[in-house]
Amino acid sequence: MKVTLATPADLDRLLAFRVEAAGWISKLGSDQWSRPYPAERLLATIEGGTVFMLRDEGRTAGTITLTPEAEEGLWSDEELAEPSMFVNKLTISRDYAGQDLGGRLLDWAGDRAQRAGAQWLRLDAWTTNARLQRYYLDQGFQHVRTVLEGNAVNGGARVSGWLAQRPARLADHGLADETPSAEPLFT
Repeated sequence: MKVTLATPADLDRLLAFRVEAAGWISKLGSDQWSRPYPAERLLATIEGGTVFMLRDEGRTAGTITLTPEAEEGLWSDEELAEPSMFVNKLTISRDYAGQDLGGRLLDWAGDRAQRAGAQWLRLDAWTTNARLQRYYLDQGFQHVRTVLEGNAVNGGARVSGWLAQRPARLADHGLADETPSAEPLFT
């Protein structure tokens, strides 16, 4: 399997991934991703070069967004001063479930973050999705804190404020990386 940059041609597939994931998560009892994601916001991140696709020959097995930009209001000024990369929207097609592809993509992201000079690989997860939080803990992340306020979209209640991090590190993820080399972002 290989990791490539997403292109605008991937937009429909990425939106479908989100719908598929939301349906699966709903069956597990979570409201995560129950609202449609704005296509124009996703397209902007694709064009920004932060969305990556996991491809298995002609099929798309998963996606991950990796960016040096933190969501506003989550991390302290001291934490933001530490070189970090942030994971968002990790999604694996249900056709590929149970193969640890999410873990391998997280290892790929941590490897890329380390090559960019980051100290930390960080993420925020749905505050009420204990199963997802457990998954990230099992992947070596440490819970930092949960931020419950500060999102004007939900009248001040934040739904994705469970913060976690693990050291950025080189990893043998076994994925062919066909993306441009990670440029040092931090010195």
